[in-house]
Amino acid sequence: MADVAKAAGVSHQTVSRVLNDHPNVRPETRTRVLEAIDELGYRRNLVARALVTRHSRTLGVVSFNTTLFGPASTVDGIEQAARAAGYFVSIVSLRTIDTAGMRDAIDYLADQGVDGIVVVAPQRSAAGAFDGLPRGMPAVAVEGQHVGEVSVVSVDQANGARLATEHLLDLGHETVWHVSGPSDWLEAEGRIEGWRTALEAAGRTPPEPLAGDWSPRSGYVAGRRLAAMAEQVTAVFVANDQMALGVLRAFTEEGVKVPEQISIVGFDDIPESEFFSPPLTTIRQDFGAVGRGSIEVLLRQIETGQACERERLVVPPRFVTRASTSPSR
Repeated sequence: MADVAKAAGVSHQTVSRVLNDHPNVRPETRTRVLEAIDELGYRRNLVARALVTRHSRTLGVVSFNTTLFGPASTVDGIEQAARAAGYFVSIVSLRTIDTAGMRDAIDYLADQGVDGIVVVAPQRSAAGAFDGLPRGMPAVAVEGQHVGEVSVVSVDQANGARLATEHLLDLGHETVWHVSGPSDWLEAEGRIEGWRTALEAAGRTPPEPLAGDWSPRSGYVAGRRLAAMAEQVTAVFVANDQMALGVLRAFTEEGVKVPEQISIVGFDDIPESEFFSPPLTTIRQDFGAVGRGSIEVLLRQIETGQACERERLVVPPRFVTRASTSPSR
């Protein structure tokens, strides 16, 4: 910084003001300083800055199975929001999720000096990880559940499932079958809850869900079973679009026409959904809003020093109508 100040003919404090976007710097002075920075190839020493400010401007993110569309999109939304707020992101992605693994990841990030931690915690088995948070560490759980004083940001899964089920009932279908996600996933629980609530509110007895694991293959297996019951099945709500793809494949092989014989609604609105055959009616999750919300909640904790301030932010889903549903015949 001293070299930059000398080259620009200004004080050390003026260089600091320019680097920190302070408003009380004349435009011509700011230009001289920036030109000197560029000429000298100056880069701020973030480690030294962190020692002075006690802030690393880095946030930690713990996630699981980022090969799945939902977790991957959630992490991308978080990273984009963090960068927009002027923070770097350090990501630890776990292959399996359990309390010990989550705690190790949190300890690793805390040792790196991150200012706060976002944990993408979609499974019940992740709940105990928050017991190991360093005292006073700002933290947010995304798609998780309230554990102690940890804040949570999530999509309203139950409401999305309710919208999907009500859409099918409004089309005149007597009932709606469900291909669910894995039982230990909180998102799967919320979607079952919304589906069941909508059916019961309409005076219908929910049929037994067919369990899947989020993969197209599990949807295909469920689709074969549903196709065998085509005489009594006219509408299906599938807990994610990838399983819906498998259901569609099974129906095609079995000669079941969609939506003429069976209507299908998915969940997530993955980029490929509009190119399914037929294009898939689905529930869209706003992962950008989830990312922005989680970073906003985390930064409030960092800036106010209220690391244990408990908040819950719920992001509404949106219904997307395409060609995979039609009135019951």
